[in-house]
Amino acid sequence: MPISENPPIISYENIPFPHLSEGKVVGLVTIRSIGKVCALRKNIWKYYGGSVFFREGSISLPKAFGVELKDLNSDIVATIEQHAGNNIELTLDGVIDFLNNRHKDLESDYKVFKEQFVVCWAGNTKVVKGQTYYYRVDIELINEQVKLFYSDLDEVTIDFDDNSFSTMEYVHLGLEFKQRYYPLEKVVIRFKDNGTYKIESKLLFEPPQYDRKTLFHVYNSSNALISKIKNNMALKPMEKEDLNYLADTYLICYLNGFEEARDKMDLAKNLVKDKYPNTYTSLKESLRILRKVKYN
Repeated sequence: MPISENPPIISYENIPFPHLSEGKVVGLVTIRSIGKVCALRKNIWKYYGGSVFFREGSISLPKAFGVELKDLNSDIVATIEQHAGNNIELTLDGVIDFLNNRHKDLESDYKVFKEQFVVCWAGNTKVVKGQTYYYRVDIELINEQVKLFYSDLDEVTIDFDDNSFSTMEYVHLGLEFKQRYYPLEKVVIRFKDNGTYKIESKLLFEPPQYDRKTLFHVYNSSNALISKIKNNMALKPMEKEDLNYLADTYLICYLNGFEEARDKMDLAKNLVKDKYPNTYTSLKESLRILRKVKYN
């Protein structure tokens, strides 16, 4: 239940200005009355239900009678909002800078939504079974300077329509060479006709399931491999090849109930950091996936 009667409408938006350095904006917080006085609904601490607060200097003071609504900042807010609505030059400069300067070495594109929002994206691409995946991806909602970054290891697909822009992040996962793409997380930016937008994210990851006998076999093989590295023993060519699947093996084992696999990943990451940098990077990525799954 709301703690106040007639609560105001509160919104936030980023307003760019030419004299600000790159990445800097003015944050505009707008608090609009719904046309009625906002007051406490019930007693809270030493303040009585029905109290109304007014800002005087640097403090807010309660007032319970003789209340009159006044809009003291309407001219200032109107000026800033006008700047935001007419700021075509800054938007165009941002698009050109994104496409031609910051990411001139990558495939890039842009899309305009609701005649006021511009989304730019850039990245490397590869096509797998007819599906285009992006990696090393940078996505920016230019007007708001909202950015979505993905690393060299992240692989995402991009889709959009007239009202939304969405990315789907995938995990390339499997035991040994039998790998496939699994959806990890979907992020959607939805644009509305009233000049607002909303960013939604949803974790979609469903880890692959394997029988316990197979998992015990690959888990023990991975442990033996790490033991040899720990004891500075030389690896055979086939064992070096198995290092390419070490991170996936431990991740799948953990997601299938092998709780100790999480500690094995930390141990392996420290052991291979200097000698096998590619394995170290893949272990870091698998641990990132685990953190994201756990967080969500």
